[in-house]
Amino acid sequence: MSEMRKRQRRRMRPRRIAAFLLLAAGVVCAATGVLANGADARVENGPLVERVVIDDTVQPVSAARLERAITRANADGAAMLIVELDTPGGLLDSTREMVGAMLRSRVPVAVYIAPEGARGGSAGFFLLEAADVAAMAPGTNAGASHPVVEGAEPDATMRQKMENDAAAFLRSYVSRRGRNVAAAEDAVRNSKSYSAEEALDAHLIDVIAGDDPALLREMDGREVTRMDGSKQRLALAGARVVTLKPTVRERVLDALENPNLALLLLAAGVLLIYVEFHVPGTIVPGALGTVMVLLALFALNMLPVRHAAVALLVAGVVLLALEVKFASHGALAVAGIAALAAGLMTLVDAPVEQLRVRPGVAIGVSAGLGGLTVFLLRLAMRAKRRKALTGVAALVGATGVAMERIGAAAEADERCGRVMVEGEIWEAVAEGGIEAEAAVRVTGADGDRLRVSRV
Repeated sequence: MSEMRKRQRRRMRPRRIAAFLLLAAGVVCAATGVLANGADARVENGPLVERVVIDDTVQPVSAARLERAITRANADGAAMLIVELDTPGGLLDSTREMVGAMLRSRVPVAVYIAPEGARGGSAGFFLLEAADVAAMAPGTNAGASHPVVEGAEPDATMRQKMENDAAAFLRSYVSRRGRNVAAAEDAVRNSKSYSAEEALDAHLIDVIAGDDPALLREMDGREVTRMDGSKQRLALAGARVVTLKPTVRERVLDALENPNLALLLLAAGVLLIYVEFHVPGTIVPGALGTVMVLLALFALNMLPVRHAAVALLVAGVVLLALEVKFASHGALAVAGIAALAAGLMTLVDAPVEQLRVRPGVAIGVSAGLGGLTVFLLRLAMRAKRRKALTGVAALVGATGVAMERIGAAAEADERCGRVMVEGEIWEAVAEGGIEAEAAVRVTGADGDRLRVSRV
């Protein structure tokens, strides 16, 4: 029986091998079909075009958003990244970061000033000219990119250095893109601003389009010049556009980039911390105030802060402290609040109004914090000067009521009377007799016995 079983197993082995090979072939065919269907689906869906919207000032948060969009577009193998831009301008350091990210991108980047009525002012013009595809919607404008120093007027030499640096930065990539260098430089040196039609005529942009589908139709089949001088033909027919939405972190940081909000958070945080010190043990005001102060400092840390403005703030606090020490009839307090207001108004060194502190906010915050500082310092000084009294000595000057007739202290064995002072019953003596239920005032003490007089 064992020999028969061995023979049967030998005859079954080739069949099992054949079945295994057929099963493996089936799996391979199925996988190939899935891959082929996936490829066909991609072909049917068309090329991928990703889109990011930047409709705020150019600052570190918007720079991080653009870099994230470029990184994702390169990872996804997108055919193009559309940056829909509407900005009044912003910080030069953030502009350089964004331009560098676009120039390094393997995926072609299109900067599209849209929708109608949008603008690519100042820093936005640098971004527009750095793109592989520069586009504008009808009714938009771009330019006016002269470097600005807010709050200070540089001398002629410094102004020339700033202009030359900005113009050279713009020329470094505009010429490689094959666009009009002279017209682009005119936006820097003479603050020239261009409408969409003027920019197209001056060969500063490649196309005018009313919306994203029109932009894709206009650019389909065109060649773009990459930074290495090579040409790349865009295949955008039937493209599907995927919009990259801002993350929660970016939304929070974008809101914190507003210096006015940062100052209001700072003022509210200081007030809550004061409440915690005034009513210890409440915990919530102190914790919330600490978080608000830290958020305000974090927001201000992302913005360009002037050192001279910080010096004004320190001087304002010093003047408020001197107001408590010396009797100036409010002159030092007013000077301190004025220094605080001037420091807050010039605290952020921003080239656009949207990143500056509003005068109303600066004056309101400085007046509130200045008044609170003077009030708290006065309380602290009074508490420091006041003697700490305990026991019977603390009752001197207090008033009470005689519970019975009080004899004179000179009488025989000093028969005393009882008085009620601040809710407590004490033995007391008086220089002259005092009738019962008469009002008395504590004038001193002999041990635990009070000396009182009639009120």
